[in-house]
Amino acid sequence: MSVPAKTVPALKKFYWTTEHLVLVGIFSALIRLSSLAIGLVGGGPNPISLFIRNGLTTALLIVLVCRVRKFGVLCLYCFVNVVISFFMSGSIMIFLAPANLLAALLSDLIISAAGGYKNTLSVLAGVAMYDLFSRVISLSLSFLVMRENLQLVAAGAVMIILGYCGSVLVGLPAGYKFVKELRHAGLIREE
Repeated sequence: MSVPAKTVPALKKFYWTTEHLVLVGIFSALIRLSSLAIGLVGGGPNPISLFIRNGLTTALLIVLVCRVRKFGVLCLYCFVNVVISFFMSGSIMIFLAPANLLAALLSDLIISAAGGYKNTLSVLAGVAMYDLFSRVISLSLSFLVMRENLQLVAAGAVMIILGYCGSVLVGLPAGYKFVKELRHAGLIREE
């Protein structure tokens, strides 16, 4: 039994192609390795390396979302990131996995509602919201676990705020410029 020719293109856009899956894996690894390299070169969690690392992570994530342009790309990226984190650091990341997946789903919904994946400004808003949601949910879970020691939560909150400032002040403009240049070079195509 064959599928009518008119329904094939409509069904095809819902599938993840091999290229898209490979791009998500490559960008996940690239983001993880660049964050690790910046952390090692910066000498640990100092404010400048944290600022730069979060900015680069956000910029690369914007390029990934603009390149793949499918609903659920942030969820898939987050899932791959959770798997990589689990293998790198053990079961501690499983605690934060639901928070990150929820933040990714909310951000995918925001991108879809704000104009879709072809609109770069909606992608910028969605990635900014993903950063914000994942940080707020993770900090809230940390607060629930460490209610007796609020100084640790306060120190984590300062690091999270500084990292988010790097994402917004460095990552969003750099990601926008990267996408603009990659479109000009033909690496991000209008399909």
